[in-house]
Amino acid sequence: MPVITEENRRWWTLAAMCFALFMVMLDSTIVNVALPSIQRDLQTSISGLEWTVNAYTLSFAVLLVTGGRLGDILGRRRIFLAGVVIFGASSLFIVFAQSSAWLVAGRAAQGVGAALMMPATLSIITTAFPPEERGKAIGTWAGASAIALAIGPVIGGFLVEQVSWQSIFLINVPVAVAAVIVTLWAAPESRDESAERSVDVAGVLTLSLGLGALVLGLVEGNSWGWGSAGVLLLLGGAVASLVAFAMIEQRVRAPMVDFSFFRARSFLGSNIAAFITSFAMLAMFFFLAIYLQNILGYSPLQAGVRFLPSTFVIIVAGPVAGRLADRVGPRLPMVVGLVLTSGSLALQSRIGLDTNYGYLALCFALMGLGMGLVMSPMSTAAMNAVDPAKAGVASGILSMSRMVGGTFGVAVLGALIAGLARAGLKDSAAVAALPDAARAKLDEAVTIGAPGAPAPYGRIAQQAFLDGMQTSLLIAAGVTLIGALIAWLTVNPIPAHEAHPTSRAERLELDLVEAGDSGGAVQGEAALRDLTGR
Repeated sequence: MPVITEENRRWWTLAAMCFALFMVMLDSTIVNVALPSIQRDLQTSISGLEWTVNAYTLSFAVLLVTGGRLGDILGRRRIFLAGVVIFGASSLFIVFAQSSAWLVAGRAAQGVGAALMMPATLSIITTAFPPEERGKAIGTWAGASAIALAIGPVIGGFLVEQVSWQSIFLINVPVAVAAVIVTLWAAPESRDESAERSVDVAGVLTLSLGLGALVLGLVEGNSWGWGSAGVLLLLGGAVASLVAFAMIEQRVRAPMVDFSFFRARSFLGSNIAAFITSFAMLAMFFFLAIYLQNILGYSPLQAGVRFLPSTFVIIVAGPVAGRLADRVGPRLPMVVGLVLTSGSLALQSRIGLDTNYGYLALCFALMGLGMGLVMSPMSTAAMNAVDPAKAGVASGILSMSRMVGGTFGVAVLGALIAGLARAGLKDSAAVAALPDAARAKLDEAVTIGAPGAPAPYGRIAQQAFLDGMQTSLLIAAGVTLIGALIAWLTVNPIPAHEAHPTSRAERLELDLVEAGDSGGAVQGEAALRDLTGR
């Protein structure tokens, strides 16, 4: 082990935080290309695949703000290490999964670990580095996130194809071990002595119950029947729990979500944009991964590589959009980005059984450009709408909105695709003539593109799946266009430095939060140069 000194301690700390962030962000993008392989191995349904994604994003979203508060109270290094251990252990647990329920339980535990880790990483870096080096450090931290976003599908495809789908979780274990060792060795403990010494347990429970019941009802609605007692009970319970959550948050001393923030129109509009953006993006990646492999016949690695136009364009466009928002205000790039995203989804709604990749690459690149233009200005608009002292809390709420939106995108569009695909299958005379057992098997397979179904029924089922996906993508395009209108009507069009002049120190703090939340380091670096005159 190298000798630790006060000079290099902070850089080893940064390395540990980047290890952890890379692991979490990689897990957010690596799983999609493995979904068809997971389905074949565990014989799971489309709802099982949806829960593979949603269990992670839902537990991550609900506990993210609480994870940050626990770090402030109990110590950021302590909570960070707890998160890393939970994440690594749950990854190992998934490696031995023998059923869909086993996998989903492991993914939910991964989300808990990620929620404890993520808020602590930025706080630990901020504490470890002096102001004159903080922008560079957070730029490196954000760069790790961008790299994971870009290469996640490719790494996932390679591992699934060359090893197994379990290997995409197994790689987390040595990364987690390295992060724990380096953190124990280098990172100092820190906490916020002025933080409220309470955790919103009631808020966590009611929000978890409400969102969980709502997502479960949406995912299982087609299977159980939308008018069934189980689905109606879930939806009714979800409404009651979410109403209770809103009432609790008005009364507790340290609420998980401070609803007073939403009185600022820009903050409200930014959170709606965050929800809608992730609603569209996660659903697109989820179902296009199935389409590329189960209908177009690409291997997992080939499918992962074909998503690169989207992820690379996001990385390039994000920092540019951040600088643009500083010059012309966040509203214009947000609206343009949402319109481009809507256009990409509309173009994707026209894909067929034999669409060439050139068309898909255009759609993916357009989607990446739209997302890249939205993300950083969205963070800027939200952060500038609140007091700088509350920027960290506001950032947590924005991240929660983004992850909840992704969860609902997969759940809602998944339910729509499954329902429309099964309805289309019933209209086929050839399928109607099949024996009951064969028809039931095809009815289940149609929701994932009917891989391996015998001709001519496989082609019929694939077309039914595609019809459902086309309609769903068109609806997503419409929702995203509505998001653009909402952003235009709510987000402040004036650059922050003109509307609300701030001191250089306050601007620096805001820019660092924006850089960490949006994945771009340009704003933080620029603020530091302005602050130091270099």
